[in-house]
Amino acid sequence: MRKPLVAALSALALAGLGAVPAGAATAGAAGPTASTAGKGVDTDTVTSVAHDAVTSTTANLSRVTAPKAQAVDFAGTVSLSNCSGSVIRLPDSEDNDPALVMSNGHCLEAGFPEPGEVIVDQPSSRTFGLLNSAGTRVATLRADKIAYATMTDTDVSLYQLTSTYKQIQDSYDIQALELNATRPAAGTAISVVSGYWKRIYSCSVDGFAYRLREGAWTWKDSVRYTSACDTIGGTSGSPVVDDATGKVVAVNNTGNEDGARCTDNNPCEVDESGDITVREGINYGQQTYQIVPCVGLDNKIDLSRPGCTLPKP
Repeated sequence: MRKPLVAALSALALAGLGAVPAGAATAGAAGPTASTAGKGVDTDTVTSVAHDAVTSTTANLSRVTAPKAQAVDFAGTVSLSNCSGSVIRLPDSEDNDPALVMSNGHCLEAGFPEPGEVIVDQPSSRTFGLLNSAGTRVATLRADKIAYATMTDTDVSLYQLTSTYKQIQDSYDIQALELNATRPAAGTAISVVSGYWKRIYSCSVDGFAYRLREGAWTWKDSVRYTSACDTIGGTSGSPVVDDATGKVVAVNNTGNEDGARCTDNNPCEVDESGDITVREGINYGQQTYQIVPCVGLDNKIDLSRPGCTLPKP
């Protein structure tokens, strides 16, 4: 999770990089505001050199031998008032099911869920800007509820829309992004696709954090990116796409900004023995394959389904 976007932009300006990326989305005349956690803009050292060298080499070798990448674009991604997101479907979703939008739990309009808090079937009328392949906003989609959200073990929100997949396809010729039902591997070439900034970051899965701790929150088995994915505030909730399959393997959510240890905006990795590693400048996402078993008939969240391990209320 991230510091206020205005602070990030000020830092860029001081570095001579400009105040706002060209083509950036806006969120009203005053611009979006932020809180302390995540890569959203909502009301939003210990280093292991040897380990980094090994995992980075593995990632590079895997990328060379990986299947040819698919073209990754913005089609199916969305912009929120404070974050990024995407229209997603499950392997068994049907065309006439109500569509789902995925973002982060820390991107909720009501603010961050508390540690241990799980939100299910809460009314919402939030809107999302649907983007086409070129990153042009072509429609406004509307939710009727938050189907699921939490910042415990993972950092995810799932909004149920008033539109079906077929209605979106027929009206805008845009297909939803499919969640991969299997865990990604180290070395997988990935793209983090931000609908908020209309920017795509390309890198690889560097490895996994057994536990990722940031302030009051702890996430399990988080995806660590190689350094090329230098995501910023506003990219929270972006889908992390496997370049070879075009399927979503994670949802982008945080990064260590200042090298601090386990604080807001500075997550730390905790291994099985409790040892802590801090990786300044490295960014992370939360895996999404575990969502698949938790979605049943008509795209309904059912936390009692076999194989569902998402936190329950």
